[in-house]
Formats: sequence, structure tokens, C-alpha cells
Amino acid sequence: MWPGPDVSIRDVVSPQLGARTDAMFRQAGTPTLRTVDTDLELLTRLRAGDEEAFVTLVARYQQPMLRFARAYVPSRAIAEEAVQDTWMGVVKGIENFEGRSSFKTWLYRILMNRARSAGAREYRHTTSETHHAVDPIRFDENGQWADPVERWNDDTEDRLDAATWGPILQSGLEDLPARQRQVVILRDREGLSGDEVCGLLGLSTGNQRILLHRGRTRLREILESQIVKA
Repeated sequence: MWPGPDVSIRDVVSPQLGARTDAMFRQAGTPTLRTVDTDLELLTRLRAGDEEAFVTLVARYQQPMLRFARAYVPSRAIAEEAVQDTWMGVVKGIENFEGRSSFKTWLYRILMNRARSAGAREYRHTTSETHHAVDPIRFDENGQWADPVERWNDDTEDRLDAATWGPILQSGLEDLPARQRQVVILRDREGLSGDEVCGLLGLSTGNQRILLHRGRTRLREILESQIVKA
């Protein structure tokens, strides 16, 4: 059986594995995974007390979780605290996971609550989504694109160099209104479906779609302006 509710990560894993887990919390790069176990398989092993399963889950989700937490908090340090607190929540609440959603969605829901709490302690309450993130002329009277947006093709010879444009996109992402930023991160970086994002953030299908379109288009505008300057 899994340890009781007062268990800590250090109580669960051996000192050697604990050190590895702590290193993952600190490092900037994405760890290389040696297994392709599904989340469900890892959860089954974790419930049986398999320490390596926990370390593998941390390696798999640590960096995506940090990116998502940054949508709620003002600094990486606070994001790291929220993520570590989330893993503690996973350890304590693993027996409560019933599989009604994917493990990833369940994990991000815990993280969202932790990050919101951390962000609330740092931010003064403010909302600032009154400006148009996208030129309204780009939408028709039904809220659809006036002109279809051309898909970016990763295989084209003139695709953007991620090393050059990544920082520009990251800066633009951080400047998006909070809800747009969260939706774009979850859909385009973390690969959640529209339904999963709606359930996680409490959005209607229409609102999720609008936020995603506006966030994507704003980032596209930023790139277009930089390309012109270049």
C-alpha cells in the first residue's frame, strides 16, 4: 500500500533517487527518458511503491509543468515552488485518482490550483483583457476568420529558426492576457485537446476556441512584425 497522507517525497524515495528528483526540479534542460511506459502503467507501479516510476513521471512532466505554472506566477522561482508542491500533492493523493480524466489533466488541475494560490500571493488582483489582442478586421461578423489563416508548415525550407525566434515568441507569449496565454500553452505546447482545456480551465467550447485563435494570431503578428524588421 502507498504511504499515508503525511508522506513527503523524501519519505517515498530513497536518498539516491531523491537526489535525482531534486536535480530535475532545478535543471533547465529536459531529461532524456529511457522508457516509454504509459502514464497508466507508471501510476500502477507508483501505487505499488515503485520509486523509479515516480522519478520517471517527474522527468516526463517537470518542464511542461514549469511552462504552464509560469502562466500564473511572475517568476520561475515561484513556478518551481508550485510545481514541487504539485508533486507533493500527487504523492499524497495518488489513491484518489480514479481515472475519470487522463493523468495529465488531473496533474495539471492540481498544478493550476497550486499556481493560482501562489500567484494570488504575488499579484494584486487585476484584469486587463479589454484591449484587442488581434485586429478586429481579421474576423467576420460571426467571429470567424475573414481570411483563412495559412498553416505553418514545419517542412518548408524557409521555416523559422527556433533558436532565433523562440525567445521572441516566448516574450510575446508572456505578454498575452492570462487566459489566452494559458490556452495557447495547454493546446500548442502541452498538446491537450480542446475538451481537456475546457474542463481544466472551466471554459465553454466557443470561448476556448476564441482565446486560442486570438492568442495564436497575436503571436503570428509579433513574428510578422519582426520578419519585416529583419
